[in-house]
Amino acid sequence: MKRITDQLSQLRLSLIGLLFFSAANTFAQQPLTLPTIQQPEFKKDTLHITHYGAIGNGVFLNTESINKAIDDCSKKGGGVVLIPTGLWLTGPVELKSNVNLHLESDAILFFTNDFTKYKLVEGNWEGLPAWRNQSPISGNNLENIAITGKGIIDGNGAAWRMVKKDKLTASQWTKLKASGGVVSPDDRIWYPSEKVLKGSKTKNAGAVVSGKTATDYDDIKEFLRPNLLVLTGCKKVLLEGVTFQNSPAWNLHPLLCEDLTLRDLQVKNPWYAQNGDGVDIESCKNVLIEGSTFDVGDDGICIKSGRDEAGRERGIPTENVIIRNNTVYHAHGGFVIGSEMSGGAKNIWVTDCSFIGTDIGLRFKTTRGRGGIVENIYVNNVNMIDIAGEAILFDMYYAAQDPVPLSGEKRDAIKVVVVPVTDATPQFRNFDIKNVVASGASKAIFLRGLPEMNIKDINLENITIQADKGIECIEATGITLKNVHVIVKHTSPVVQIQNSKNINFNQLQYNAGSELLFNVTGEKSTAIKVSGTDVTKAKKVSGISAEVKSSALKISK
Repeated sequence: MKRITDQLSQLRLSLIGLLFFSAANTFAQQPLTLPTIQQPEFKKDTLHITHYGAIGNGVFLNTESINKAIDDCSKKGGGVVLIPTGLWLTGPVELKSNVNLHLESDAILFFTNDFTKYKLVEGNWEGLPAWRNQSPISGNNLENIAITGKGIIDGNGAAWRMVKKDKLTASQWTKLKASGGVVSPDDRIWYPSEKVLKGSKTKNAGAVVSGKTATDYDDIKEFLRPNLLVLTGCKKVLLEGVTFQNSPAWNLHPLLCEDLTLRDLQVKNPWYAQNGDGVDIESCKNVLIEGSTFDVGDDGICIKSGRDEAGRERGIPTENVIIRNNTVYHAHGGFVIGSEMSGGAKNIWVTDCSFIGTDIGLRFKTTRGRGGIVENIYVNNVNMIDIAGEAILFDMYYAAQDPVPLSGEKRDAIKVVVVPVTDATPQFRNFDIKNVVASGASKAIFLRGLPEMNIKDINLENITIQADKGIECIEATGITLKNVHVIVKHTSPVVQIQNSKNINFNQLQYNAGSELLFNVTGEKSTAIKVSGTDVTKAKKVSGISAEVKSSALKISK
């Protein structure tokens, strides 16, 4: 039966591949096919953690019992380690090859808030080598592993996380302060302990430095929050059915893994959870994420590949990724690439996803110094509701800030300078985004490249977005918008173009009676073509600044 199921799954992938090939043919030099993601297989032998002395009363610490069961199972050739119904308090759990850790319904694996149970280990933080507390669940250089079932894995993240006052109600803030911890002098941030506060003020806290050992970081240890699940260098991995929640930092972090499947997961964090990402796929190959729900405090489904020079030196992109039939509720971005994408990302397919209440819908972010090439990204059939910021965003000026400013927060305007192109210059190119509908956004579409490295070759087709503002295109080249319908509150202008070239609008639809349809600025703006568009519905068709050639904008029937 399993073999038949796997064959049907691969048939579905092949059919989706054919559909995407027709959509992706704009950029493909050769026919592209979807990757085949190998699935793990396990012996039926089952070991119960209760046979190793585990007690599910929420008081007894089961670290030794769970890890002993996993170790024995692996040594015997693999199988299933069963966590039955109950509340199982534990310290860090270390996975082993050929083991399926299976949680029954109503089983809660709950990680202790005793920080002494988490040793400092050399790991990775936001794309850089770093000392971190050992992750609640981890595995290194394993093969054929899984976490399955209908149970819950809770990282007890509130014990680790700092919290911003502006993200809580007045009563929540009062209650949090009364619980203990330390508050910043300006009464804006709550910290769980003095060590966390000190770590937050330490430059490059946790960075791996030659000659330093774990003991050198003891005074800020509690600041070095772990990700809930970290799998490094693993092959044939399955996460299915389980709820992962309440992580100290990122929920799920596969790094340098191959043949990775995430299916039917619930991934949750409080919306205010600092660095509370859903899943961050970093420098992985052959990945399937399907049928899962994310409701988190930072980016929902995110693609990464290392940061700056360290990421470029690693030089391993995230590639061959299928993301389908997922829902993202609260998150900084629904589907995200970056900003740590210094090893590159390519050949990624996103289809049939819903984003509801995220800060940004499709979010592609980077900044100078990253380097890396992101290319061959195909998005089809995405629906969005109540997006706080941009429905579709490309931004090469990412500044490590929340995408939507908090009330009263002021941010400096971008200072535009031109710098030489080097291996530290990032690139976004060859994106095909089709069949997107969004009801409610601050801005419909925003594209902002660098003057020395424009965003290039973006195809946007069959898109309808209701938003406060329309389309803004800055430092971009080779952008095609076909059958794009923007319904906006602010219509002066509907489309803003700055220092961009080879921009093609075909069948653009907009509000009748719009004050200004196109506003073009910047001396580099040229070759802007409009066709198949009824420009007579606008009160004014175009505004062209003095530095732009009058021939830059051409309108034809």
